[in-house]
Amino acid sequence: MLLHIKNWLNRNFPQNYVIRKPLTGALIISLVSLIFVLLYQPLGAHPGKFLGFELTMLAYVMAGGLLAFILVKGLKTIPFFSDEQEWTIFKELSAIILLLIGFGTAIYFAAFIIEEPADRWNFSTFFDSLKKASLIAIIPLGFFFLINVRYWFAAEQLWFASAPAEAEAKAEATEKEILITSQLKKEELWLFPSEFICAESEGNYVKFFLWKKGKVQKAVIRNSITNIEDQFAKIPYIVRTHRAFIVNLKKVTSRKGNALGYDLKLTGIENEIPVSRNKVKDFNRLFGQIS
Repeated sequence: MLLHIKNWLNRNFPQNYVIRKPLTGALIISLVSLIFVLLYQPLGAHPGKFLGFELTMLAYVMAGGLLAFILVKGLKTIPFFSDEQEWTIFKELSAIILLLIGFGTAIYFAAFIIEEPADRWNFSTFFDSLKKASLIAIIPLGFFFLINVRYWFAAEQLWFASAPAEAEAKAEATEKEILITSQLKKEELWLFPSEFICAESEGNYVKFFLWKKGKVQKAVIRNSITNIEDQFAKIPYIVRTHRAFIVNLKKVTSRKGNALGYDLKLTGIENEIPVSRNKVKDFNRLFGQIS
């Protein structure tokens, strides 16, 4: 059970727009929060000692948005949060919680300047600020989170049908590892065909995307994509779909397009993988055989 929860938390997840675009994200948080408090005047909101109600609310949300921007920029300097391509559901939820705490903290300290003098230096007032600010800031953060959930489920729609760790163990028990080598024979990569998601050509190198231990792992070998295609020749469901891509057809979760080409979604991969126009016919034939 604990292993399944750990694997679930480590699954790839699209990064929240507010985190991916710190400045725009901070502005969105501020704008949505301002509109919300002006329309509904929630949570006992009232004018400050120097400003009217509208300007008081503007001052609060600007303080919260500024700290959210600073916090996101700071998060991106931490290795754990720095790589968007290695973003997981655990990192997403952790970042959202930190942003909510930061937004609430900014509101708490802003009150010392904006509000009338009062006894605010206590945990009760601090946690009250966190609660109220979080209920507002969660609107934009939750909106982008929910947008990404649909892509996550589309990419992982088979997850709940079976336990990933058990499925991987079973696949490895019934298949043989294959060896992928470089042209100079100085580099090699052992993998099970069921682990292979796709490979992408990057100049003189080929980047492999592999599904291991419940998450995507990457490996790079100096070689041409054509040579790698030849090494996969005996595996009918691993095919070249584009001059720069080789794909495991069993990892395709969705496709869109027409006879001019497709865009594929693969398990664990956020970006869409193309199928060239001249590859469409062969792709349809092979994909139909394994569907």
